[in-house]
Amino acid sequence: MKRFAVIASAVLSAAPSLPGQRVMYTKSFPGSVPAYVGIELSSDGSAVYKEAPDDEQPVKFQIPREAAGEIFALARKLDRFKRPLEANLKVANMGIKTLRWEDGAEKNEVKFNYSLDLDAKALTDWFERLTETQLHLFALERAVRFDKLGVHKAILQVEAAYDRQRLVGLERFLPMLDRVAKNESYLHMARERAAALAAAFRNPRPPAPPQ
Repeated sequence: MKRFAVIASAVLSAAPSLPGQRVMYTKSFPGSVPAYVGIELSSDGSAVYKEAPDDEQPVKFQIPREAAGEIFALARKLDRFKRPLEANLKVANMGIKTLRWEDGAEKNEVKFNYSLDLDAKALTDWFERLTETQLHLFALERAVRFDKLGVHKAILQVEAAYDRQRLVGLERFLPMLDRVAKNESYLHMARERAAALAAAFRNPRPPAPPQ
């Protein structure tokens, strides 16, 4: 899928993340869009997103340190991927996930389709949210650049994802939202919604308490 460069800009366990540590996630799911996702995350929150192992247009971005801390804490709770996570149940193909830990000479990797481990589910959900965030950024940027009439729909989709708490790193959306809000060539309703969403992203509401 052709993409365009996007303007990119904890709850910790007892052992803090150290410089050089990386958690890597890939998901291979032929027939889905995208069919492959790879995310490399460093302990300082810097990350790289790919849609092919040899992606020629990887996207570098930054997530909040608190989010990175939660991801690394989950990786440590999973023994840095030294043990199996596959449930070995007869379930549908949900995409083969690979989790990899790198810290100097230490390199561990585990693959699974479906896991019953709650920490594995939570960690996978973090990477799914990072993926969804990037896909919404791609869609918004494409609309802003090439489909002025589609901008309002793209913003509505971003807002819906925000309402479901599926976005990580809200500041990454601000350049595109500000561009729409300040440019009279876009529909008035798109400009208004972009301005409102940008204001919400600059002052995000606290996460909802667990049910």
